[in-house]
Amino acid sequence: MIGDRIVDFVRSLWRELAKFGVIGVVNIIIDLGLYNVLIDGPMPTKVTAAKIVSGSVATLFAWVGNRYWTFRHRRNRPVHHEVVLFFVVNGIALAVSVLWVAFAHYTLGLHGKFWLNFNAMFGIGLGTIIRFWAYKQLVFRNEPIAEEPVGQALAEPLQREDTRQSDTRA
Repeated sequence: MIGDRIVDFVRSLWRELAKFGVIGVVNIIIDLGLYNVLIDGPMPTKVTAAKIVSGSVATLFAWVGNRYWTFRHRRNRPVHHEVVLFFVVNGIALAVSVLWVAFAHYTLGLHGKFWLNFNAMFGIGLGTIIRFWAYKQLVFRNEPIAEEPVGQALAEPLQREDTRQSDTRA
């Protein structure tokens, strides 16, 4: 029984982590792609502002992906509560990412395309750790809705009825 609970927990965690990872990979493509477009185009000297814009766009995608795919099996809070928590968590994670980019660029003097991308990626990694923990603990923390096969859900009422009939015959 305890072993089954552990296996179920690991499976649930693995499914959420895998889906979170897929959304994360797409987010990295959006975030870094837009970041590079901005620093190569309209914001070549505004690396921090470019990171804020690219991170914000990626956050909008993350909301949709995580709400409607990664954590869709969890009961929803009222949408306005969940949205506020989601964007607060993402704001904190974005701030960590932006602070790292600013620190590496302005304090450590790491300039050039390689270092800008390396530090943007490192900042995204720090933010990702914060996001996954906070999504599970704060944003989508409600208990998962039990997932049962359709056949089992349909057979359960019949089993109860059969049990009642055998009880009345005895």
